[in-house]
Amino acid sequence: MSYVTVRELPQIRREDRGLPVLGRALAYARDPVALFERQWEHYGPVAPLRGLGGTWVMLLGPDACQAAFQNGEKAFANGPAWSQLVGPFFDRGLMLLDFDEHRLHRRIMQEAFTRPRLEGYAGGMHPAIERGLATWAPASGFRSYPALKQLTLDIAADIFMGGAEDATPEEMERVNRAFVACVQAAGAMVRKDLPLTRWGRAHRGREVLEQWLRHYLPSRRARLTDDLFSQLCHIETDGGERFSDDDVVNHMIFLMMAAHDTSTITLSTMLQHLGQHPGWQERCRAESAALGPRPSLAELDGLTSLDLVMKECLRLRAPVPVVVRQTVKDVVVEGVRIPADTFVIVAAQFSHLRPDLWTDPTSFDPERFSEARREDRSHRFAWEPFGGGVHKCLGLFFAGMEVKAVMHHLLRSHEWSVDPSYVAPLNNHSLPFPTDGQPVDLRTRP
Repeated sequence: MSYVTVRELPQIRREDRGLPVLGRALAYARDPVALFERQWEHYGPVAPLRGLGGTWVMLLGPDACQAAFQNGEKAFANGPAWSQLVGPFFDRGLMLLDFDEHRLHRRIMQEAFTRPRLEGYAGGMHPAIERGLATWAPASGFRSYPALKQLTLDIAADIFMGGAEDATPEEMERVNRAFVACVQAAGAMVRKDLPLTRWGRAHRGREVLEQWLRHYLPSRRARLTDDLFSQLCHIETDGGERFSDDDVVNHMIFLMMAAHDTSTITLSTMLQHLGQHPGWQERCRAESAALGPRPSLAELDGLTSLDLVMKECLRLRAPVPVVVRQTVKDVVVEGVRIPADTFVIVAAQFSHLRPDLWTDPTSFDPERFSEARREDRSHRFAWEPFGGGVHKCLGLFFAGMEVKAVMHHLLRSHEWSVDPSYVAPLNNHSLPFPTDGQPVDLRTRP
């Protein structure tokens, strides 16, 4: 008979306690990867961390992340942890549901992401991309991140809502700011609805989003169409249960955020690296030039070089570098007991940069994902930008299709360059984004 020694969580070293109340939250905001490395060095794969609200546990490395993602003992729950960070603003969204309720809602929503529907979305998003890119004014230092964010929001409005038919550009900009405010609430230090605070701005943002969606709700209830908004309004369970108006609005707010924020981060990272590596830009452009202006889903799938670049950029800058959980019972991970009711940070980004899993992990090297190398197979959870287990991103294939479609149009219509020494100054309070707007020297192709 063999015995496994179970250790208790180590005590946090005095030098790692951080600030009162805030703990190491500011250290994460300054440089998450540096914090991951320090935690790994001092504590190993199960590392205690002082953060907002008390002591958390950080899971580092693919084995520890796998334990939380696969959740074989059903010890990790999403809802209580995400509610701690952004609950009031994405309340009852799919990411905040657990176990049987999550399984039911996810099964319903999967109908919106089948292959036939993705094929329809692929055709439907080209006009929105063309309209958006037509408004870009190529220039030296073009701020690509805000331009891409508005573009992906417009795509989400077209595909998920069937178009916001009477919305003005000013209203869509207000909606965009509202989504930003809700996402950035995760890094709020003051968690009260007060003026001039992140938390207060997020409350105002949530109100904007609810009003916007409820304005369109009667028309979507009245007629069944192919867009997700209408589908959520009409779909029924076998027992005849339907989503309430509140359910529809809650799911739409979360899905609209997930559909454009993460894609924007990936697109801006790709613009940076393709601008710094003109050989890869030309390689991707040659593949897009061989297709028509509005490729099908199958044709987008065939953009091999672009797929390699996208995967490498998702590795280098995961749009969601960490996810959070709360233990609902005691659980042992990597030989360390984590007590019930503990908030847990699952740091997938750390696995993306480990030298024992990847060759020269901080370098841009898309070929590492080629069939000849497949470094992502060094461990099942070496590369998990979309999470894993039952909570793995439902829209990951939609996101890949959208990113490739936008890049396809950009490669055919524009060229760009970025200083090889440029390093994006990231805001890491929530989802990472470049505070300088990700400048590129953008030119229109003849």
